Amino acid sequence: MAQTYTETDPGGMNQTSAETAAAASQSQAPWIRLFVRAGALLAVLLLGAALGVFLAGGPGQVKGGAVDVGFAQDMSVHHRQAVLMAGLARDRSTDPEIRLIAFDIETNQLQQIGQMQGWLSLWNAPPLPTGRYMTWMIDAPPMPGMAHGTGSGTTGVATMPGMASAADLQQLQTSSGGQFDVRFLQLMLRHHQGGTPMANYTAAHGESAQVRNLAEKIVVSQGAESDYLAQLIAQRGAHPLPPPS
Repeated sequence: MAQTYTETDPGGMNQTSAETAAAASQSQAPWIRLFVRAGALLAVLLLGAALGVFLAGGPGQVKGGAVDVGFAQDMSVHHRQAVLMAGLARDRSTDPEIRLIAFDIETNQLQQIGQMQGWLSLWNAPPLPTGRYMTWMIDAPPMPGMAHGTGSGTTGVATMPGMASAADLQQLQTSSGGQFDVRFLQLMLRHHQGGTPMANYTAAHGESAQVRNLAEKIVVSQGAESDYLAQLIAQRGAHPLPPPS
């Protein structure tokens, strides 16, 4: 009679147990894996950014000005939604071009969130805005999502330009295949279009050279990404959403 046996690995877990554990891990909801990965990466980036500024920033980084703080708080919120959508696309799309641009956006904006949150921590400022958005954009011209005559430096806005609504996100989560790809591209393009004017304003009015430099990088990178997103949309026979207005 043939004997049956189970191989064991050096760590003491037998093959059957290992296969069971792997299957359980693979069955985890994609959203759980997404948030675990993003949370761990953000924690590392936040620590690295804070240390980098602390070591190299000098006295000029002891306290951020109103534009510096407001931009870092608001853009952190704006970026987090882009990271959320990009992570979803990276996990769910089967299109290599979609997965690549999603990975790039997720990685770049997570790094930028870490940098901005590091500054806010060093400035002893809240990590997120405590009221309406964009109140720091004093004397800014009318911008997408801002009602004419509201006074950008006083009342601000309840929702930043380009932000996807709850209904938009729900539609994205429930779509699949080519429909999912196109919807992701459309929402991300509009998201970039809404965030770029905030970065433009900060590049011109930020009190800190480091903040102005980051804002300029965002303008350049999101401009290039927007062109590519529009190209991908056209290649799939679709059209961009109306820009924020």
